[in-house]
Amino acid sequence: MKIGYIVNARIPSSKAHGIQIMKMCEAFALHGHEVVLIAPNRHTSIKDDPFLYYGVRSIFKIKKLWTIDTVRFGKIGFRFHHLLFSLVSACYAASGKFDIIYSRDDLPLLLLTLSHKRLALESHMGRYNLLTALVLRSGAKLTVISNRLKEFYVSKGVPESQILVAHDAVDLEEFDTSIGKEGARRRLGLPIDGKIIMYIGALKEWKGYLTLLESSKYLPDDIRIVIIGSMGKQVDSLPKAYPHAIFLGIQPYRDLPVNQKAADVLVIPNTIT
Repeated sequence: MKIGYIVNARIPSSKAHGIQIMKMCEAFALHGHEVVLIAPNRHTSIKDDPFLYYGVRSIFKIKKLWTIDTVRFGKIGFRFHHLLFSLVSACYAASGKFDIIYSRDDLPLLLLTLSHKRLALESHMGRYNLLTALVLRSGAKLTVISNRLKEFYVSKGVPESQILVAHDAVDLEEFDTSIGKEGARRRLGLPIDGKIIMYIGALKEWKGYLTLLESSKYLPDDIRIVIIGSMGKQVDSLPKAYPHAIFLGIQPYRDLPVNQKAADVLVIPNTIT
């Protein structure tokens, strides 16, 4: 079976959805399907090959489609890019010999309802608007990541038989690394002695990273907070404001198992946990 996976996102990306998308494509391919990941040809500061950056097997294809990268111009720019890429990707998918078109975005799937191809929408949050309703009423299958999400969509009138619950997962083999704490710290240039509290993720306010950094002011000298993630425009201000914390910036996803080994405590300080 040939699967076209449409995603309106930078590939590779430092954001978490990037690895989820790549691992989904890898999983489809490992089950014997021919997979093409269809993504926009947007500018990205990450120059590594996507397969090497994520540590994913090169067993599927990535097709970058022409688009105009207007996302940096705010909401209007994002909406223009979203519409343009949806049109371009839908045309590409409609003209290709795909058995199934899979996406986390309802707009390209809506445009493809006239193509009579089999469609599947993946949802990570309870969102039900006119576009979603039209896609699902066309007979598209729906994949959700929790039973609560399934209940949400059933309450909106989506038949249970149309919904598949596929929980978020982890490839445990990737985290089976023999490197020890000391070796991991040497690779990252971190202090060998003392305790390390580590946060890995986006530096967004709702993630609670500022609360974590504020706590660094009250910790003893032998306990350090280490932050791995993009600092964006705060690349200069954060180290000055929190000199007791160590900022390592973006690290390739493939290094995540080793990076985690360097910590004594891994934290998720966001406001919804």
